[in-house]
Amino acid sequence: MRTLFAVFAVLALLSAPWPAMAAFTETIITRPLAKPVPPPTAPPQAAPVPLKSHGLIDKVVVIKSSRQLQLMSAGVLMKSYRVSLGKQPRGAKEREGDRRTPEGLYWVDWRKTSDKFNLAMHISYPNAADLARAQRDGVKPGSMIMIHGTPINEEYPEWYFASLDWTDGCIAMTNSDMREVWGLVKDGTLIEIKP
Repeated sequence: MRTLFAVFAVLALLSAPWPAMAAFTETIITRPLAKPVPPPTAPPQAAPVPLKSHGLIDKVVVIKSSRQLQLMSAGVLMKSYRVSLGKQPRGAKEREGDRRTPEGLYWVDWRKTSDKFNLAMHISYPNAADLARAQRDGVKPGSMIMIHGTPINEEYPEWYFASLDWTDGCIAMTNSDMREVWGLVKDGTLIEIKP
């Protein structure tokens, strides 16, 4: 008997005019689910906080594997940029001339305008651990690791540099991104470079 009633209810619904059917559909859709389903959460990179609403950028994070430079404020991602690394991007810098980008904790300690790379911010490489490793291995650790822009070169346009790892160990960005980071990141800001 129940099955017969359900069949008649479905037939009545199918033969009903569209507005009646829509009202019925609406009540079904607005019913609460037995188990609430939490909304999907996006990773922090998907929804950065607008830069105008932030306070101080207190940390720069470089993630070498994803070629990202992230600006952080009180643990919140403010903005992310695509970067290029040293010509040997895997592994931490071990010695002068190895064309690797260092890994570890450093500081943005000074800045300059550069004839070759437009704007440049110096990273306090080598730190104590880098110096100890180089001394143990009997090599020079290297120096002058910078976050910098790209050359203005008639033969190679800026987009060419942004598409590959081309530095001698520095972290390179497009010139427009570098101008923005230059204005947001102050000297004395912590920088963490991760594999």
